[in-house]
Amino acid sequence: MKLVVGLGNPGAKYRDTRHNIGFQVADELVRRFAGVFALAPSQVPDALVSKRFGAEPMLVAKPLTFMNRSGEAIAALVRYYGIEPDALLVIVDEVALPFGKLRARARGSAGGHNGLKSVIERLGTTEFARLRLGVGRGDARRDLADHVLAMFEADERTALDELVTRAADAAEMFAVDGIEKVMNAYNPGATTPDSD
Repeated sequence: MKLVVGLGNPGAKYRDTRHNIGFQVADELVRRFAGVFALAPSQVPDALVSKRFGAEPMLVAKPLTFMNRSGEAIAALVRYYGIEPDALLVIVDEVALPFGKLRARARGSAGGHNGLKSVIERLGTTEFARLRLGVGRGDARRDLADHVLAMFEADERTALDELVTRAADAAEMFAVDGIEKVMNAYNPGATTPDSD
């Protein structure tokens, strides 16, 4: 079974912010298989989960902790469900990517992302896949925290819907074919879904 986790911050205040785009992708995945989120088992505090059954089962999760503590819920999910690191995909916002771009990696550093930093600390490894969704940097004079905790602009809405759809497609591909195929299909310079 593959575990796909979208990162974000809990609560209505953060729902439509750039930092919560991982939650939006998780919601889209669950909508696709007509699932519902429920509280994880008591051994996994602070997470919502939904499971897709079938030939390629997938567990989709959203930690209920704040972004910089996401690793606590993910480590508990990995332990409880017996998920190997190479069967985990973490979906996050990325200010270093232009708005609308995707970048998948099989492993790597946190790259300054507090959510990924927490996951790495709690799992004790960098050997898990991640899918970064470009939200752009915005005005360089603006505080970065203010940028990621702000709502998307009205003129970004159509492109946002497309980005969430492509990211959900990439997550489904991960569940079936693994991260290498996702990297080949969606990373900048790929000749398939994410090419210009």
